[in-house]
Amino acid sequence: MIYWLELLMTQQITLINIEKSNEKDLDKDIRWICDSFGLSSGRDIDDISIKIIRDLLNNIPSETNISSEMIANDLGISTSRVNHHIRNLIQSGLLYRKKRYIYLRGGSLKAAVQEIRKDSERIFDELEQVAEEIDQNKGIKNR
Repeated sequence: MIYWLELLMTQQITLINIEKSNEKDLDKDIRWICDSFGLSSGRDIDDISIKIIRDLLNNIPSETNISSEMIANDLGISTSRVNHHIRNLIQSGLLYRKKRYIYLRGGSLKAAVQEIRKDSERIFDELEQVAEEIDQNKGIKNR
């Protein structure tokens, strides 16, 4: 099942309910998280988004500031290609950019997921409120 949510026309949250493997494998877990957010589907046939997340996770402990140029160098691809995927990752809510540097929201993957959860809860709260107003306007009772 796939869900799309947009926040202020700048964030699109995609959730795909994918069964997680019981196998303990860090790379597979990172892929599962990225797949669950729809980051590895569509035209990203080289899984650049997943590679960017892995690169960030590998560099966060040793680097305080990670630029798209550093990521491009690590992955052996052009900076413009990295920037394209970073824009999508920012739109998904996992990353943010401050000046030239790229960061996981909240400073960790777990914190980024928690922030996306809060974003989706705000969206659902507003949807629920508007739906209730529509129901009331139409004389429909909450069941």
